[in-house]
Amino acid sequence: MEMSNFTENQMTVRDAIGKICDNFPNEYWQEKDRTETDPKELHAALAADGWLGIALPEDFGGAGLGISEATMMLQTITQSGAGMAGAQSIHANVYATQPLAKFGNQEQLSSTIPDIISGKTRVCFGVTEPNTGLDTLRLKTTALKSSDGNSYSVTGQKIWITCAQVAKKMILLARTTPLEEVTKPNEGLSMFCIDLDRNAPGLDMRKIRKMGGNAVDANEVFFDNYQIPANTLIGKEGQGFKIILHGMNAERCLLAGEALGIGYAAIEKAAKYAKERVVFGRPIGQNQSIQHPLAECYMHLEAAKLSTYHAARLYDNSKDDKSITQYAVGVAANAAKYLAAEAAYKACETSVMSHGGMGYAREYDVERYLREIFVPRIAPVSREMIKSFVAEKVLGLPRSY
Repeated sequence: MEMSNFTENQMTVRDAIGKICDNFPNEYWQEKDRTETDPKELHAALAADGWLGIALPEDFGGAGLGISEATMMLQTITQSGAGMAGAQSIHANVYATQPLAKFGNQEQLSSTIPDIISGKTRVCFGVTEPNTGLDTLRLKTTALKSSDGNSYSVTGQKIWITCAQVAKKMILLARTTPLEEVTKPNEGLSMFCIDLDRNAPGLDMRKIRKMGGNAVDANEVFFDNYQIPANTLIGKEGQGFKIILHGMNAERCLLAGEALGIGYAAIEKAAKYAKERVVFGRPIGQNQSIQHPLAECYMHLEAAKLSTYHAARLYDNSKDDKSITQYAVGVAANAAKYLAAEAAYKACETSVMSHGGMGYAREYDVERYLREIFVPRIAPVSREMIKSFVAEKVLGLPRSY
């Protein structure tokens, strides 16, 4: 990746994270993928140096940096060979905590943020549901307040919850007012920071077997009158959707960076193999049929890189520069996620094909990259939804969903 024009902070992050990741070679990730074992050692190493708090407030032990630096951190992790599994092991600790850091009260912040940064507490994000998918405003999980006002009873189901098996906390979005009783669809949702007490009644988790990223767990989470204290509410009741938007744009930037990292790693692997693999008395990299697709992939990644860090910069600067609207941030973040995921997917596919038969072998890693790169193409929002969003919000075309 061309490194010109990055900030000193971003370069410092890249160097420091790169040194940590050097201790986790490809063989480590191959084994974690094969055995479906959580990469707790990477999580611990990043926590030991304070990196889990990269974008959290300094008052609570965080680094106080921005999503621009966090994006660089996650790109560096995936690019090291860790892939999406490495990034997803800490992903929610970075972006899911953004709404908490902005809207949580002093007691919530002081009791949770330091433990997240130290690695004592891992976090997962509970939004997606099996029957609503991307239609977040119609989610079914309810949080009903008790008559004495001291607790809520949570009932419903969440799906594709990453790291729920190892998390102690969940940032949960649930409906506190029925949809038919609100004036606008985006009202009546509330956000909570809850404990995942596996010994308490009303909580059940089931792992989902999946295609890639096998080192981190993905889950269905079931709530059946699961009791949570009233003081777990983040911000005001009924304002959860507005609060969650603060984390969604951040997540798009982070996923774009993660995709870029895998894409660059795949191209680097392919170029190395093409220089070493000799067929018909010459390295295959001498053939334009190998050269040109790899060169094209690199250029697409570079273009997506510019979009990604532009979006992250807008996100960070919008906190102080009121001329930067959330509309502008949303368009930039969605576009970056789309472009990076598509460029990285093509890079991973091209890398596998450039390796020929060996691209299908696990020892060369590129098949793992290809399996994992589907994640940023699908989540947290599909390619098609991003296109519809841009068509409506930017081009002024009729709403299609």
